Amino acid sequence: MRDPDRTVHAWARRFVADVRNARTLPVLEAMTHAIKAEFRYEARHAEGTQTAAETLALGAGTCRDFAVLMMEAVRSFGVAARFVTGYLYEDTSGTTRGGGSTHAWCSVYLPGAGWVEYDPTNGLIAGANLIRVGMTRSAAQAIPVAGGYVGAAGDADGLYVDVAVTGARS
Repeated sequence: MRDPDRTVHAWARRFVADVRNARTLPVLEAMTHAIKAEFRYEARHAEGTQTAAETLALGAGTCRDFAVLMMEAVRSFGVAARFVTGYLYEDTSGTTRGGGSTHAWCSVYLPGAGWVEYDPTNGLIAGANLIRVGMTRSAAQAIPVAGGYVGAAGDADGLYVDVAVTGARS
C-alpha cells in the first residue's frame, strides 16, 4: 500500500532502534507484541481493510487491519510478507481476540526458515492456533467465497454456515 508520508516506515523504525543489533526475529517479535499491546481491537463486519497509515492514525482496527499494518511495516524494510486468512482456535483463556469467525494475520519470509506466521492481533508467533485457509499478496485478494443459486420459489432463500474449530486429542 502507498505510504507517501512514510508514517508506517517511521513507526517500523522504532523496532530496529529498540532491538540490539536489529536482529530479524527479535524485531518481528517486538512488532507483533507492540501491535497487540498498543492498538485497540474492534470487530468490524463491513468489507474492506484500512490502510496501514489509517490504522496508525486511529490506534484501532480489526485483525485484517493489524495484519496489513505489520505487512507494510515489514515491507518497508524490504522483507517479503503476505496476508493470511483462516480461523483462530480459541483456547479457554478468554484472551484471544478475533476468534469465532474468520481471522487474519501475516506471514513473513525469512531466509533459511521460510514463511513464518505472525498474528499481531493476539501477539502469536506461528503455532497450532492459526488455521490457515488461504494466503495472498494483499488483503484485497482474500475475498470470501461467494456465489449464487437458482432454484424453485419454495426453496430456502439463504444459506448460513457456522464453523466450529475444536482441538482433538492426538
